[in-house]
Amino acid sequence: KWENTTNEEVLQQARDEIHVCWRRTCADHADQPRAAELFDPERLPAFHDPFAGGGALPLEAQRLGLEAHASDLNPVAVLINKAMIELPPKFAGRPPVHPEARADGELLGAKWTGARGLAEDVRCYGRWMREEAERRIGHLYPKVAVTDEMVRERPDLQPYAGRELTVIAWLWARTVKSSNPAFGQAEVPLVSTFMLSTKQGKEAYVEPVLGADGYRYRFTVKAGAPPDAATAKAGTKLARGANFRCLVSGVPIPPDYIRAEGMAGRMGARLLAIVAEGDRGRVYLAPTDDHEAAASRAQPEWKAEVSVPERLTGGTCYAYGLTTFGDLFTPRQLAALNTFSDLAAEARERIRQDSVAAGMPDDGQPLHAGGTEATAYADAIGVYLALAVDRMAMTGNSLVRWNPVGQKAQHCFGRQALPMIWDYAEPNFLASATGSVDSAILYACDPLRWMEPCSNGFSFQENAVSATHIDRRIVSTDPPYYDNIGYADLSDFFYVWLRRSLRSIFPDLFATMMVPKAEELVATAHRHGSRAQAEGFFMNGMKQALERLARQAHPGYPTTIYYAFKQSESRDDRGVSSTGWETFLEALIDAGFAVSGTWPMRTEMRTRQVAMDASALASSIILVCRRRPDDAPIGTRRELMDALKEELPPALTHLQRGNVAPVDLAQAAIGPGMAIYTRYAKVLHGAGNRVTVGEALALINQTLDEILAAQEGDFDTDSRWALAWFDQHGFEAGEYGSAETLATAKNTSVSGMVQAGIIHSRAGSVRLLRPQELPADWDPAQDDRLTTWEALHHLIRVVGRGGEMAAAALLRRLGGVGDLARELCYRLYAVSERRKRAAEALAYDGLVKSWPEIRTLSMREPHPRQIEFDDDAAAETTAP
Repeated sequence: KWENTTNEEVLQQARDEIHVCWRRTCADHADQPRAAELFDPERLPAFHDPFAGGGALPLEAQRLGLEAHASDLNPVAVLINKAMIELPPKFAGRPPVHPEARADGELLGAKWTGARGLAEDVRCYGRWMREEAERRIGHLYPKVAVTDEMVRERPDLQPYAGRELTVIAWLWARTVKSSNPAFGQAEVPLVSTFMLSTKQGKEAYVEPVLGADGYRYRFTVKAGAPPDAATAKAGTKLARGANFRCLVSGVPIPPDYIRAEGMAGRMGARLLAIVAEGDRGRVYLAPTDDHEAAASRAQPEWKAEVSVPERLTGGTCYAYGLTTFGDLFTPRQLAALNTFSDLAAEARERIRQDSVAAGMPDDGQPLHAGGTEATAYADAIGVYLALAVDRMAMTGNSLVRWNPVGQKAQHCFGRQALPMIWDYAEPNFLASATGSVDSAILYACDPLRWMEPCSNGFSFQENAVSATHIDRRIVSTDPPYYDNIGYADLSDFFYVWLRRSLRSIFPDLFATMMVPKAEELVATAHRHGSRAQAEGFFMNGMKQALERLARQAHPGYPTTIYYAFKQSESRDDRGVSSTGWETFLEALIDAGFAVSGTWPMRTEMRTRQVAMDASALASSIILVCRRRPDDAPIGTRRELMDALKEELPPALTHLQRGNVAPVDLAQAAIGPGMAIYTRYAKVLHGAGNRVTVGEALALINQTLDEILAAQEGDFDTDSRWALAWFDQHGFEAGEYGSAETLATAKNTSVSGMVQAGIIHSRAGSVRLLRPQELPADWDPAQDDRLTTWEALHHLIRVVGRGGEMAAAALLRRLGGVGDLARELCYRLYAVSERRKRAAEALAYDGLVKSWPEIRTLSMREPHPRQIEFDDDAAAETTAP
């Protein structure tokens, strides 16, 4: 449970269980060679993640009592891990050195356990940075005055008349010269939407006003819903990508023209609106000349000239003239970030002096040399301050979009890419909302408040392909996913600012101008010349890395590998699946590992941008791997098929009972399937050639389809007909004759299913009823032709209308039919995925994901008054 992630009592129970397990393991291996060295019951083995990345696994290992080691080729990842697992235990238990924090702590009798002292110093010196920045660059961030003229145009502004409001963000639109030769001097805006707020009751939008000369225009801001919602929502956009219309002439502006203007450096920006802090929420105001001028007054001293990647999975802004990482920031943003970077460096000297004044020795040893006293402590606080500046850069650049629903700026990494943003939000660094320095400092210090490191941690830069430090440690890792994320390319965004702030603290880590890329273990075609060469590089490198893991990992425990890579349905010229997943498994097996099982673990956020309204993976698939025995037998394709048919059905039932989501089922089933395949040294066709991993995956998926199809025998005849009809037609209409023929084959009838309430038949056509078309007063106890199909779709109707509580009330009435309905979900999800019916797939997947909570609620004793399954979510009725 999420709420237990910082529950020390629960964590201690887990630590105790780990010690019990370790002592049992030591006893089991007491007669093994080197038992005294490898299996000391008084000393837990260390943990190592050789692809540490963001550091979630090493951090959790440390919280569970294991000494944690994190390594990565990427210096940004190494620094993050230092901040999470290395620095907190190094300076744990110390009081803060900031004079005010010390005085307040003594007054309140504060206990500076764990990393709380470290957190308090980060907060206090971060506040000093903000105050000093206000003095240096405050003139670049003016407040906005609400004038009488504004109030005359907008009566809703009357409560703010004569007041100056703090700006939360400025909203800008990029501009190019009109593509119409007759209007060629007009700088026209490229606006993806004119909507500022879509929150019900608080709508606001931009309205462009054209001048009498036909060339000039201005923007006004209106409160309330726009009269033409579609036009306001569309902005000046005509289609996806860089397709816009000229605001002044109305002609289309083609993408090639916009790209050419951008690469020529002729793309500008125009202020669309000002977002201010009101008494009860956001206040949207029209742009003013003085605020546009304030932004142009900034004169940054430095900008990063490191190149933005020309090609990037997920999109890049390079083609539009934003060719360096410095180009991603406005002059005001660059000036501010330069200032905050300088202040982070200046703060270190203040911290060192305050540390000495607080009684801490100063041996002059810096952090990178292993120091633990005043100089090193100042360096450590400097790391967190630099990370806060990096976070400000993430929300303070020209690829930040304004969220009209949440009414806030969204940082530029909605997905792992740098796609072009046409109208962008510029947060006020000196305000207190999203994107401000206050927000960044909070994120830098808040995790430290609850960190109670009970073991040491170590983070260092190392290539996993040539790693030498694993040294009989427990290994769990989340490796790169073939070609779908350009980690190193994206890390340059953060690296350029970290290098500016921290090069003196970690000279070796930030020795290069850019993040190392040539050795990065991803299959990037443009980096290696071709897709085939990129795949070969990935395959060979991953095989070497995994061979090292197989040789060096602790012999008493399996190696666990996270892999959140959804199978592709692409096929090569042999008709065999060829994906990053297949390539990764091939490397795993060639390295000498056997897969002994898989665990789906719910790790992916359903609210992340890539998962919104999509059947994206909800889980990481954890491969549980052990060294394959040297005497593993050779198997045949027939033996593999027989074993799959015998062992996969119970394994699949186990996964379904464990509530693996339908979206994850096919991926999770690979575990038991590959456990069979990898128990052999190799599997051969009758002709003697090897059954490849791709062919084995195809056989596993084929067996999975057969098992799911066989489960149809549990359903009633009407539901089996509905399943077959859904496969062909979905919820669309089909011919009556075809429906009747299928009904005869399934031993049912069209008229009977009309009576059952699952189909509509009229004028020679038949279609399945959608969940929202089903009657709200349906009672399963009164249905004399109750079907699994009907029960399932009533559950979907009810959970969408009344939530999990309403669905639980219905499930209680359904009894065992409810379990069959859940089983039918898996089959319908597979059909929806194959037929590319995204909305239906989401509905079936969502019901299974909600099932544990629905089931738990259904087993509770009903209250005298409760939400009924056939009522609106807000209505309460007396339960029978």
